[in-house]
Amino acid sequence: MTGSREQHWQEVYSTKGEAEVSWFQDRPQTSLGLIAQTGLSSDASLIDIGGGASRLVDALLAAGWRDIAVLDIAGAALAKARARLGPQGAGVDWIVADITAWQPRRRYDLWHDRAVFHFLASPGDRAAYKAALRSAIAPGGHVVIGSFALDGPERCSGLPVQRYSPETLSAELGPDYVLEQALQEDHHTPAGRVQHFQFSRFRRV
Repeated sequence: MTGSREQHWQEVYSTKGEAEVSWFQDRPQTSLGLIAQTGLSSDASLIDIGGGASRLVDALLAAGWRDIAVLDIAGAALAKARARLGPQGAGVDWIVADITAWQPRRRYDLWHDRAVFHFLASPGDRAAYKAALRSAIAPGGHVVIGSFALDGPERCSGLPVQRYSPETLSAELGPDYVLEQALQEDHHTPAGRVQHFQFSRFRRV
Protein backbone atom coordinates (compact mmCIF):
# COMPACT_ATOMS: atom_id res chain seq x y z
CA MET A 1 0.00 0.00 0.00
CA THR A 2 2.82 2.41 0.83
CA GLY A 3 4.23 2.18 -2.68
CA SER A 4 0.94 2.91 -4.43
CA ARG A 5 0.15 5.71 -1.97
CA GLU A 6 3.53 7.31 -2.58
CA GLN A 7 3.10 7.01 -6.34
CA HIS A 8 -0.30 8.67 -6.16
CA TRP A 9 0.91 11.73 -4.25
CA GLN A 10 4.13 12.03 -6.20
CA GLU A 11 2.05 12.19 -9.37
CA VAL A 12 -0.31 14.80 -7.89
CA TYR A 13 2.52 17.13 -6.93
CA SER A 14 4.51 16.49 -10.09
CA THR A 15 1.64 17.33 -12.43
CA LYS A 16 -0.19 20.15 -10.61
CA GLY A 17 0.94 23.59 -9.56
CA GLU A 18 0.95 24.63 -5.92
CA ALA A 19 -2.28 26.61 -6.23
CA GLU A 20 -4.05 24.03 -8.43
CA VAL A 21 -4.66 21.43 -5.70
CA SER A 22 -7.98 21.66 -3.88
CA TRP A 23 -6.39 22.01 -0.43
CA PHE A 24 -4.29 25.07 -1.29
CA GLN A 25 -4.42 27.96 1.19
CA ASP A 26 -2.47 31.16 0.74
CA ARG A 27 -2.45 31.54 4.53
CA PRO A 28 -3.61 28.66 6.80
CA GLN A 29 -5.35 30.93 9.29
CA THR A 30 -7.28 28.22 11.15
CA SER A 31 -4.16 26.16 11.78
CA LEU A 32 -2.20 29.21 12.90
CA GLY A 33 -4.97 30.20 15.30
CA LEU A 34 -5.11 26.76 16.89
CA ILE A 35 -1.33 26.63 17.19
CA ALA A 36 -1.44 29.98 18.98
CA GLN A 37 -4.14 28.66 21.32
CA THR A 38 -1.76 26.00 22.63
CA GLY A 39 0.15 28.78 24.38
CA LEU A 40 3.46 27.48 23.07
CA SER A 41 6.19 29.98 22.28
CA SER A 42 8.14 30.06 19.03
CA ASP A 43 10.95 28.22 20.86
CA ALA A 44 8.82 25.06 20.90
CA SER A 45 9.18 22.19 18.43
CA LEU A 46 6.52 21.41 15.84
CA ILE A 47 6.02 18.75 13.19
CA ASP A 48 3.61 19.29 10.30
CA ILE A 49 2.31 15.92 9.12
CA GLY A 50 1.53 15.82 5.41
CA GLY A 51 2.78 19.39 5.13
CA GLY A 52 3.63 18.95 1.46
CA ALA A 53 3.84 22.31 -0.25
CA SER A 54 1.69 23.99 2.43
CA ARG A 55 2.50 27.55 3.39
CA LEU A 56 2.15 26.85 7.10
CA VAL A 57 5.92 26.53 7.40
CA ASP A 58 6.36 29.96 5.75
CA ALA A 59 4.05 31.57 8.31
CA LEU A 60 5.71 29.82 11.24
CA LEU A 61 9.18 30.87 10.15
CA ALA A 62 7.95 34.45 9.74
CA ALA A 63 6.58 34.27 13.31
CA GLY A 64 9.99 33.24 14.65
CA TRP A 65 9.60 29.46 14.91
CA ARG A 66 12.87 27.63 14.23
CA ASP A 67 12.41 24.03 15.40
CA ILE A 68 10.12 22.87 12.60
CA ALA A 69 9.83 19.53 10.82
CA VAL A 70 7.66 18.95 7.75
CA LEU A 71 6.81 15.36 6.84
CA ASP A 72 5.22 14.22 3.60
CA ILE A 73 5.07 11.02 1.57
CA ALA A 74 5.77 12.95 -1.64
CA GLY A 75 9.28 14.24 -2.07
CA ALA A 76 8.00 16.34 -4.97
CA ALA A 77 5.76 18.27 -2.56
CA LEU A 78 8.57 19.03 -0.13
CA ALA A 79 10.81 20.05 -3.02
CA LYS A 80 8.29 22.72 -3.99
CA ALA A 81 8.21 24.10 -0.46
CA ARG A 82 12.00 24.09 -0.21
CA ALA A 83 12.33 25.87 -3.53
CA ARG A 84 9.79 28.49 -2.51
CA LEU A 85 11.50 29.19 0.82
CA GLY A 86 15.06 29.11 -0.50
CA PRO A 87 17.72 29.81 2.16
CA GLN A 88 14.98 30.68 4.67
CA GLY A 89 14.03 26.99 4.84
CA ALA A 90 17.55 25.68 5.40
CA GLY A 91 16.90 24.98 9.08
CA VAL A 92 13.66 23.04 8.51
CA ASP A 93 13.81 19.26 8.94
CA TRP A 94 12.28 17.99 5.68
CA ILE A 95 11.19 14.35 6.12
CA VAL A 96 10.10 12.19 3.18
CA ALA A 97 8.09 9.34 4.75
CA ASP A 98 4.76 7.56 4.83
CA ILE A 99 3.26 8.37 8.23
CA THR A 100 2.04 4.78 8.57
CA ALA A 101 5.62 3.49 8.32
CA TRP A 102 7.51 6.35 9.97
CA GLN A 103 9.36 5.88 13.26
CA PRO A 104 10.09 9.22 14.96
CA ARG A 105 13.67 9.80 16.06
CA ARG A 106 12.68 12.49 18.58
CA ARG A 107 9.72 14.08 20.31
CA TYR A 108 7.94 17.32 19.50
CA ASP A 109 5.86 19.77 21.49
CA LEU A 110 3.17 20.01 18.82
CA TRP A 111 1.85 17.70 16.10
CA HIS A 112 -0.11 19.39 13.29
CA ASP A 113 -2.02 17.47 10.64
CA ARG A 114 -4.33 19.10 8.14
CA ALA A 115 -6.00 16.42 6.03
CA VAL A 116 -3.75 13.37 6.35
CA PHE A 117 -5.55 11.30 8.97
CA HIS A 118 -8.83 11.39 7.06
CA PHE A 119 -7.19 9.53 4.15
CA LEU A 120 -6.43 6.52 6.37
CA ALA A 121 -9.40 4.28 5.64
CA SER A 122 -8.10 1.04 7.11
CA PRO A 123 -7.89 0.31 10.85
CA GLY A 124 -4.32 -0.89 10.37
CA ASP A 125 -3.21 2.41 8.84
CA ARG A 126 -4.93 4.37 11.59
CA ALA A 127 -3.26 2.22 14.25
CA ALA A 128 0.14 2.86 12.63
CA TYR A 129 -0.53 6.60 12.56
CA LYS A 130 -1.49 6.59 16.25
CA ALA A 131 1.67 4.64 17.10
CA ALA A 132 3.80 7.30 15.40
CA LEU A 133 1.83 10.02 17.20
CA ARG A 134 2.36 8.33 20.57
CA SER A 135 6.12 8.09 19.92
CA ALA A 136 6.44 11.68 18.72
CA ILE A 137 4.33 13.50 21.34
CA ALA A 138 5.06 13.12 25.04
CA PRO A 139 2.43 13.58 27.77
CA GLY A 140 1.65 17.28 27.98
CA GLY A 141 2.22 17.75 24.25
CA HIS A 142 -0.29 19.21 21.83
CA VAL A 143 -2.05 17.74 18.79
CA VAL A 144 -3.98 19.64 16.10
CA ILE A 145 -5.82 17.58 13.49
CA GLY A 146 -7.98 18.91 10.68
CA SER A 147 -10.19 16.55 8.69
CA PHE A 148 -13.27 16.66 6.53
CA ALA A 149 -16.32 17.17 8.72
CA LEU A 150 -19.27 14.78 8.76
CA ASP A 151 -20.88 16.85 6.01
CA GLY A 152 -17.62 17.25 4.08
CA PRO A 153 -16.61 15.53 0.84
CA GLU A 154 -16.58 11.74 0.71
CA ARG A 155 -13.57 11.72 -1.62
CA CYS A 156 -10.53 13.89 -2.25
CA SER A 157 -7.90 13.65 -4.96
CA GLY A 158 -9.68 10.55 -6.27
CA LEU A 159 -9.42 8.73 -2.93
CA PRO A 160 -12.07 7.87 -0.32
CA VAL A 161 -11.82 9.64 3.03
CA GLN A 162 -13.04 9.09 6.58
CA ARG A 163 -15.11 12.04 7.81
CA TYR A 164 -15.05 13.03 11.48
CA SER A 165 -16.70 15.17 14.09
CA PRO A 166 -14.57 16.34 17.02
CA GLU A 167 -16.26 13.66 19.12
CA THR A 168 -15.65 10.77 16.71
CA LEU A 169 -12.06 11.90 16.18
CA SER A 170 -11.55 12.04 19.94
CA ALA A 171 -12.96 8.53 20.28
CA GLU A 172 -10.64 7.31 17.52
CA LEU A 173 -7.54 8.75 19.21
CA GLY A 174 -8.51 7.35 22.61
CA PRO A 175 -8.43 8.53 26.24
CA ASP A 176 -4.79 9.63 26.19
CA TYR A 177 -5.80 12.70 24.16
CA VAL A 178 -8.10 15.26 25.76
CA LEU A 179 -10.12 17.44 23.39
CA GLU A 180 -9.49 21.08 24.32
CA GLN A 181 -10.89 22.98 21.35
CA ALA A 182 -12.91 22.27 18.21
CA LEU A 183 -14.10 24.41 15.36
CA GLN A 184 -15.46 24.20 11.84
CA GLU A 185 -13.87 25.65 8.72
CA ASP A 186 -15.43 26.29 5.34
CA HIS A 187 -12.50 25.85 3.01
CA HIS A 188 -12.85 27.56 -0.37
CA THR A 189 -10.91 25.62 -2.99
CA PRO A 190 -9.12 27.33 -5.90
CA ALA A 191 -11.94 26.02 -8.12
CA GLY A 192 -14.50 27.89 -6.03
CA ARG A 193 -16.03 24.93 -4.18
CA VAL A 194 -16.65 24.92 -0.43
CA GLN A 195 -15.39 21.99 1.65
CA HIS A 196 -16.47 21.56 5.27
CA PHE A 197 -13.61 20.77 7.65
CA GLN A 198 -13.45 20.22 11.38
CA PHE A 199 -10.32 21.07 13.37
CA SER A 200 -9.69 19.62 16.81
CA ARG A 201 -6.99 20.51 19.32
CA PHE A 202 -5.94 17.92 21.90
CA ARG A 203 -3.50 17.67 24.77
CA ARG A 204 -1.86 14.34 25.47
CA VAL A 205 -2.21 13.26 29.09
